[in-house]
Amino acid sequence: MAPRRVRPTLLGVFLATLAAAPALAQGQSKPVAQFGDWSVYASTGNPKVCYAISQPKSRLPAGLNRDPAYFFISTRPGENVKNEVSITAGFPLQDGKDATLTVGSLSLQLYTKGEGAWVRNVADEAKLVDAMRKGRDLSVALTSGRGNLTTDKYSLSGISQALDRVAQECR
Repeated sequence: MAPRRVRPTLLGVFLATLAAAPALAQGQSKPVAQFGDWSVYASTGNPKVCYAISQPKSRLPAGLNRDPAYFFISTRPGENVKNEVSITAGFPLQDGKDATLTVGSLSLQLYTKGEGAWVRNVADEAKLVDAMRKGRDLSVALTSGRGNLTTDKYSLSGISQALDRVAQECR
């Protein structure tokens, strides 16, 4: 089982798209649909990239100074990538410290780098997406660069419809 390769350049593309609303207007990505707590975006050019995205419903401990966090599930047909999971924490993560993602009875270790986290084993992504389709919520436990243990909780309301739409947009 090969470990997940981190794609910081892709994460940078997502962050740039989200951070700059004018970039959406310039045609890099466009909002496609909203399903429950999940939004679907698709690129307008090549290479084609489509993704479902959500933000946490709760962040503990409360009161820490953090940027917004995002949970992405992306598809890039030109690279034969489907349902790749990545997380942007909104703060620098502790070097060498894995994050833990839990949905239902499934618990996975995530590789962290900078402000991002990815599923360590590519084969686990399909299990995770299946569990997300069946679940109500998921939580991600992360350790900040300052040593703070944080837990972000995401709603899975609308995830199945969002992923179906991503598949439709990025055939």
